[in-house]
Amino acid sequence: MNTAVRLSVSSLRAHKRRFAGTFLAVFLGVAFLAGTLVMGDTLRASFDTMFGNATSGTDAVIRSSDAITTPGESEGVRQPVPVDLLNTVDKVAGVAAAAPNIQGAGQLVGANGDPIGGQGPPTLAGNWITDPELNAYRLADGRAPTKSGEVVIDRGTAERGDLKLGDTTTLRTPDPVKVTVVGLATFGGEDGMAQVTFTGMTQADAEKYLTARPGEAASIQVRAGPGVGQQELVDRLTPVLPGGVEAITGQESAEENTEMISSQFLSLFTTFLLVFSGVALLVATFSIHNTFAIVVAQRTRENALLRALGASRRQVTATTLVEASAVAVIASAAGLAGGIGVAAGLQALFPAIGFPFPEGDLVISALSMALPLAVGIVVCLGSALLPAVRAGRTAPLAALRETAVDTSGASRVRAVTGLGLAALAVAVTLTGVLMSPSLWLAGTGAVLALAAFVVLGPVASTSAVRVLGGPLDRLRGVTGGLARRNALRSPRRTAATASALMIGVAVVSLFTVFGASLKATMDQTVSRSFAGDVAVSTPAFGGGGSGLTPRLAPAIQRLPEVDTAVGLGRGVAEVDGKGRALTVTDPLALERTFDLGRIDGSLRSLGTDGIAITKSEADEQGLRTGDRTRLTFTDGTKETFTVRAVYGRSELAGDYVITRAAWAPHRTQDSDTLVAVSFKDGVGAGAGTAAVEKVAERYGDPEVQTRDEYAQSAAGGIDMMLTLVYALLALAVLIALLGIANTLTLAIHERTRELGLLRAVGQTRAQLRAMVRWESVLVAAFGTVGGLALGGFLGWVLVKASDGASDSSFAFAMPPLQLAVVALVGLAAGALAGLRPARRAARLDVLRAIATE
Repeated sequence: MNTAVRLSVSSLRAHKRRFAGTFLAVFLGVAFLAGTLVMGDTLRASFDTMFGNATSGTDAVIRSSDAITTPGESEGVRQPVPVDLLNTVDKVAGVAAAAPNIQGAGQLVGANGDPIGGQGPPTLAGNWITDPELNAYRLADGRAPTKSGEVVIDRGTAERGDLKLGDTTTLRTPDPVKVTVVGLATFGGEDGMAQVTFTGMTQADAEKYLTARPGEAASIQVRAGPGVGQQELVDRLTPVLPGGVEAITGQESAEENTEMISSQFLSLFTTFLLVFSGVALLVATFSIHNTFAIVVAQRTRENALLRALGASRRQVTATTLVEASAVAVIASAAGLAGGIGVAAGLQALFPAIGFPFPEGDLVISALSMALPLAVGIVVCLGSALLPAVRAGRTAPLAALRETAVDTSGASRVRAVTGLGLAALAVAVTLTGVLMSPSLWLAGTGAVLALAAFVVLGPVASTSAVRVLGGPLDRLRGVTGGLARRNALRSPRRTAATASALMIGVAVVSLFTVFGASLKATMDQTVSRSFAGDVAVSTPAFGGGGSGLTPRLAPAIQRLPEVDTAVGLGRGVAEVDGKGRALTVTDPLALERTFDLGRIDGSLRSLGTDGIAITKSEADEQGLRTGDRTRLTFTDGTKETFTVRAVYGRSELAGDYVITRAAWAPHRTQDSDTLVAVSFKDGVGAGAGTAAVEKVAERYGDPEVQTRDEYAQSAAGGIDMMLTLVYALLALAVLIALLGIANTLTLAIHERTRELGLLRAVGQTRAQLRAMVRWESVLVAAFGTVGGLALGGFLGWVLVKASDGASDSSFAFAMPPLQLAVVALVGLAAGALAGLRPARRAARLDVLRAIATE
């Protein structure tokens, strides 16, 4: 073993440049993984500290004990508690102070007339709690609101909306309310709670605009007197609380808030980054494997001489693995330092682009350091294992050979194995997509398809390079022909080099196809379901926005140009024990404006005790028209509803429909998500839209859009997602470029004598550079074409599997322009990767190159 170590150290000293690409590949992959883990730990600790600071004066929180949670949402909706419960709470021994916390949706309009926030994080409004210890917000400038129309806003919102003390603006609740900013506040020492916006009003205004009935609050916050602990306070409060109301400690409330942020955002955020870390490491695996495979091939005679001198197979294998271990440990350790830099960079980057995370020192845990280090070492050693075993199998007689012949591309075993994997991948995928819709089966088929592409790469590379490089003979003459022959020389090497880029291009293509399909699906949904002429909406997603006032649809309905205007509101209830979202609307207007498919029963007779359900939900629960089902609302009321209609399509209309009259007794802060408008016959689009815009201006000035514009804006978040995806995948493409460049550099070292002979017989430096660059482009073209094919297939699988696993109908779309851009980027990447090896080849001294053995 000592001999193997000495040989490995000598080899590393002599050939440091050989492992530069491997070092960078491991370094980048580990740095990104470590940076993601450190960033996640830092954000969790920062939010813990921020919520802890903000709620440090609250010792107990009184709230409804039951919450209704609908599918896809982690935070349930609770019924309000009566404000007059304060009289009971104040009499409990150990209570120093108590205050109601009235909270609802409220979106401020900035100085430029645009709403602030609404793109994910909530836009909140509530009463300004006068007790500074119970208030999560701290007054930083100005004063507290004392009369109607005065508000305090968080400092971050003021900066984003360019609002100052004394400014008058509009608060959408969703009814537009004119307010004057009299104070600026901070939250837990920060300018705000991430991008959440907050507007503090007087208690009277909060009850008027944010609740269905006066005298209700989301919760009651309680502060304990001296010497009374949080749990002790809760124990004292619990016996005096009415049924359906509970008390929890302030610490539990802060932990719930942190968990909500963690489950809704941080987990998604870190998982998203970890997926791309995995993609980067997968791409790095191919680059690392290729480097060691080439190095082992180049040292065939050297290893054979060692075997002839008495070295065992185990010693030769160990020599290669020790080299891999040294590179792995050094690169992974450097990657940890780089990961801390990545986390620090992300911490500085996100506030710069308008997403202010809480400030705080980086949190570096043992796991965040140990896991990336272990992964980097395992990936590097795993990638070098097969080349090391191949090195150990070198026969002593190989020392007598001048060169080794690579026949890997023609291997029958490889071809049969690859075709078998491909057939299995197709079978599993089609089963998971068409026969029994399953995302797990479809995912397994996708992994098998990737494995089949990798195994068949050397077999397919020969034919692919011949086809792709065919035009080079005519366009570039002898130089193009030599580039094509060089790429054909070692099919396994060409395929392994291209595989790294193939995976990067495949993932980019996958998300491009899926994003285009989501857009096509939204367009299809709006075109098929929405029969109106214009849609009135507030652009928002996630928990943001305040919605539209329910008074808007009736106001638009009164216009002489309008035939039908229907507002779609949202409610929640438990239907036979399961939390479900309800669409609150006028059923007759809904039927006239939306295509609901086949309707069994009638929407005309819903009344206050009828409900309409989609066929898929009715089948799942075994319901038909005339059957009864029990609804439990957030106020605790249980009522029996009769199924009076079953309709075919949900999509924009939702799965459950009740009338506004049925929802009115149980409503909280009422709002619509969309108002759909149909014009009367003979009314032009321009005249009708102008009339609707005038009315909408009086109700908070929401957007008035045509059907096509509404479909595009509804899919606007997809473009944001794709931009982030492309930015993150740039790392994987960069690692693939390093792999191509490193392979070409090693190949030039291997062909030193050959290149010298070409120069000796008249090839110019420019021709030599062009030959190497075109070889790089051919390798990149093979990887790009394979990646586009694989990505397109995986995109189809994902869309079809989502279609089968969902009630909604997904449309598949292949965006030719975007995929053409991906192809051009792949080819440009190949040309870029070939620049340095080409320059190095052109600098070779002719006589020394010819004399090289």
